[in-house]
Order: sequence, then C-alpha cells, then structure tokens
Amino acid sequence: MDTITQLVTIAAVVFGGLTTWATNQLMERSRRKDQRRVRWDEKKLDAYVEYVGSVRACIYAAVLAYEVTHDLRSMPRTEHELLMDLTEAEGRRALAFERLMMLAEDRVIDAAHEVNATALAIDWRARRLVVGTLEEWRALHAGIFRAINAFHELARADLGVSGGFVGDSHTSRGLILPESRTPAVEE
Repeated sequence: MDTITQLVTIAAVVFGGLTTWATNQLMERSRRKDQRRVRWDEKKLDAYVEYVGSVRACIYAAVLAYEVTHDLRSMPRTEHELLMDLTEAEGRRALAFERLMMLAEDRVIDAAHEVNATALAIDWRARRLVVGTLEEWRALHAGIFRAINAFHELARADLGVSGGFVGDSHTSRGLILPESRTPAVEE
C-alpha cells in the first residue's frame, strides 16, 4: 500500500469518527433538551393543578362563610372560625399563584389574574366587606367558573394538550351554591 492510500484510509477513519462523535453530541443535546422540556411541563402541570385547587378551596371556604354570615346555613363552627379558614385558603391561593407566575406564559398569567380578581370579589362578599344580593353572589360564582374554564383552556394550550372544552355546560356544572330560598307564604 502506498502512502496516499494509507493517508486516505486514515482520513476516512478520522472523518467517520468525527461524524459519529458530532452525531452523538447532537442526539444527546436533543435528548437533554426534551428531558428539560418534559420536566418543566410536569412542573407547570403541578403548578396549574395546585392553583386551581387552591382557588376552589377558597370558593368552598367563602361559600361556607357566606352561608353562615347570611343565615343561610347553620353550622357548629363559628363565623370567626370559618373566616379564619377562608384566610388560610387565601394564603394558599396566593402562594400557588406565585408559583404559577414563575412557570406560566403571559396568557396563562393574565387568565390567573382574572381568576384572582373574581375570587377576591367572592371572598369580600363572604367577609361582608362588600354588600350585595344573593343573585349578585350567584353571578360572581358563575363568573369565577367561567374564568377558571378560560384558565384551563390557556393552561392546556401552554402544555400542548389537544382538545378542549368551551361553553356554559362546564361552567354550570361547577356551581356549589344552594338553591334560592323563597320565603314561606303565610296564610
């Protein structure tokens, strides 16, 4: 074998080795990028679920407090205890919102701000900081569930989840309010 053939063979081996190394590096980089994306998507999902759960806990605590403070329900717990439960639920919602702020995209954060604003209106009614009718109270609840559904849609899109739900059929299913009471007619 002459020198030229040996050099061509060595160059081919070196080129093949470099090509294999470069391909492996690109594949490893792509794999790490995919793992990082999946890891952040899992964290986002956890944050979104935690946030919506904390909002719903606030709503439930507000409903109990409202019903007791407005004599719609009697419970063995005092008004003060129920309002303290609401305060704790609000704190958990605030922490969940902060976590969401660290992970979500702008549109999801905007939707969460809308959920927070509506949830606070409910909380204020339950605390009697704002006065209103029972029908206005019910309208706030319909509004919060519309806001939650809008949040769900944007969170699903952010996570790349296909499909969706739109419309009032989901909103009306989320209401946890008692039926309106009509005063008994005395004869």
